[in-house]
Amino acid sequence: MKPALQDILMGAPASWHEIPQGGFIRKQIERHLNQWLPKVFGYHFLKVGQLSSEIDTQACTIKHQVNVAAEGARQGVITDIHHLPFKSQSADAILLAHTLDYTHDPHQVLREAHRVLMADGYLFISGFNPFSIAGLYKLWPGNKADPIRQARFFPPARIGDWLSLLGCEVVQDHRFIYNLPGRQPAGCKNRWMPSFTHQYLTRFGSVYLLVARKRELPLTPIKPKWKVKPALAPIGNVSIGGGARSGKTVCRR
Repeated sequence: MKPALQDILMGAPASWHEIPQGGFIRKQIERHLNQWLPKVFGYHFLKVGQLSSEIDTQACTIKHQVNVAAEGARQGVITDIHHLPFKSQSADAILLAHTLDYTHDPHQVLREAHRVLMADGYLFISGFNPFSIAGLYKLWPGNKADPIRQARFFPPARIGDWLSLLGCEVVQDHRFIYNLPGRQPAGCKNRWMPSFTHQYLTRFGSVYLLVARKRELPLTPIKPKWKVKPALAPIGNVSIGGGARSGKTVCRR
């Protein structure tokens, strides 16, 4: 398994238009994301990364939505996404749209997202699935400058393990686009194709969307047990009757 930390990483795409058929991928992410956005409530929604800022999240009831990235005209906050300038537990939802695919340290990005996210807050993560036709496309010799070939391609199960270690629970794993990302095969117009892919190829979608929630179990203090007094408690040496019996201990129940 390749290490997640990588010293050298080419620049991430600044827009979905730089990815082959990126507009189609973005629309598919929005379609699955809209199933969850109406369930999200709160005051602050962070969209981390330049690709996240272009995702339409108007279906969410949270009105204060902030775009966060290292650069870009759409960004409300320009900063290093590995060190977010926000208080702990200050955001109700965070979107990482292919952000982990184009960062040299995905662990740190997740740690920061977990720190800023409130308890029971939503974390949405999308990325390319290596166990798909897109994964084969990445391995096939070709233009190395292709943004899809530059993506990291972390398995969804591996992302789920990272989230579990942080204390997040993956509540849904969506996978979609069962061909080269953004390119619809001619057969998809037939009625049998969607039902076939959703029934037999669910785990092999080229793009995934993980929906996770931050879980924090309340700490209940354990009360100390009351110490039960022993049935017999010595009360000291008492002389009884004098003589040979002196020095015996009398115990009172």
